[in-house]
Amino acid sequence: MPESADAAASPDTSDQTVDVVVVGTGPGGESLAGALARGGLEVVAVERRLVGGECPYFGCIPSKIMIRAANVLAEARRVAGTAGEADVRPDWAPVAARIREEATDDWDDRVAVERLEAAGVRVMRGTARLSGPREVVVEAGRGPVTLRARLGVVLNTGTEPAAPPIDGLAATPYWTNRDAMRVRDLPTRLTVLGGGAIGCELAQAFARFGVEVTVLEAGPRILGPEEPEAAEVVAGALAADGIAVHAGTTVTRVSHADGLFRVQHAGGIVESEALLVAAGRRSNLADLGLETVGLDPSARFLDTDERMRAGEGLWAIGDITGRGAFTHMSMYQAAVAARDLLGEDGPWAEYGAVSRVTFTDPEVGSVGLTEAQARDAGITVATGLTDLTASSRGWIHGPGPDGTANSGLVKLVADADRGVLVGATTAGPAGGEMIGMLVTAVHARVPLETLRTMVYAYPTFHRAIESALADL
Repeated sequence: MPESADAAASPDTSDQTVDVVVVGTGPGGESLAGALARGGLEVVAVERRLVGGECPYFGCIPSKIMIRAANVLAEARRVAGTAGEADVRPDWAPVAARIREEATDDWDDRVAVERLEAAGVRVMRGTARLSGPREVVVEAGRGPVTLRARLGVVLNTGTEPAAPPIDGLAATPYWTNRDAMRVRDLPTRLTVLGGGAIGCELAQAFARFGVEVTVLEAGPRILGPEEPEAAEVVAGALAADGIAVHAGTTVTRVSHADGLFRVQHAGGIVESEALLVAAGRRSNLADLGLETVGLDPSARFLDTDERMRAGEGLWAIGDITGRGAFTHMSMYQAAVAARDLLGEDGPWAEYGAVSRVTFTDPEVGSVGLTEAQARDAGITVATGLTDLTASSRGWIHGPGPDGTANSGLVKLVADADRGVLVGATTAGPAGGEMIGMLVTAVHARVPLETLRTMVYAYPTFHRAIESALADL
């Protein structure tokens, strides 16, 4: 991997004191380090891989390039019966080239390093480990360097793709999402282990380029964290794309020979030229030296307070806090930690209106609690549900990817006692954009009566929200 090791050379001294050490430069760590340096602090950022983290090189950006291209193909195939005829011939080469050349600079982080250095941050390449309160040892190319922080250390070490303990899997050349972003030649057949957001997004993208895709999901349905109604809409769309989805199945063995994977599961054996494992992620905490600061090295996540403090002189942000493995969460927490380290007032962290988007077609946007979560929390729940076709724009848009009139939905979850929304889900062509208004409603605790008396622009997808409110 052509990482810019020369761009992060550190001084020869083995013992240094600075104001703040940031360990890990995913989106939140990079943002935080820059903000602190611009605020006048002396900051060292330590990174063992790519400055910028998962999002720009293997996650958000390259995957959405794939999805955008796949959706263009799908739209072209919908020309027939709507606007004439179209001859659609998929070509993966421009997608792979755009990811490599435009999005990732061939997986080189030089631009990101230079951006941090321009902000006044000293970037050090190496593996960091806590060695005590406000102290980090970095194993760098020139030997170990001890960094002592006057104010403290910020951890932003992120997550890695996790592989389930399936017999034979570890010995095979399976893909993670990182490998999938580097693909230049598509396989004929692909098996996907995991029907979560990443698994469904990539399964649909590859299928639209002509790959025969099978998804195996251990849970009772795909998109387990989402509302079941939204998962059902996506399941119909995947089926329309020719994807075989087997939910509620257990994979017992994986083997690879003569260029072919054989995946045994409760429903039989699936053979394919490629296997994508999208069965979750694990936090990078195990070898971080947490025991030296009184924390459990076997912890799955780090507990933080409202200021993102995980201990004396220690802050944590991003995936390792367990508040959602989202770039926007890491950036939000980075801003909170920056205010604390710079001695500013809040607002401090609050998680009642966390949003997320699954970028399938149709998209699924979510915020706050699902109906089940709200009931488990003891809330007096009222729900409102409507098809997206309740809006004229939804009807105009035409059938969904599964060929039915239901091209999406809006579901609202309200606290009937307080008269406010505590959660919402949107599924549709603009599901990730429609959720924005509902995020505001949940975050600001806008009274239901206020939402009901708003003027909703016509004809828009979001006008279906008005129908969902009427169904509450």
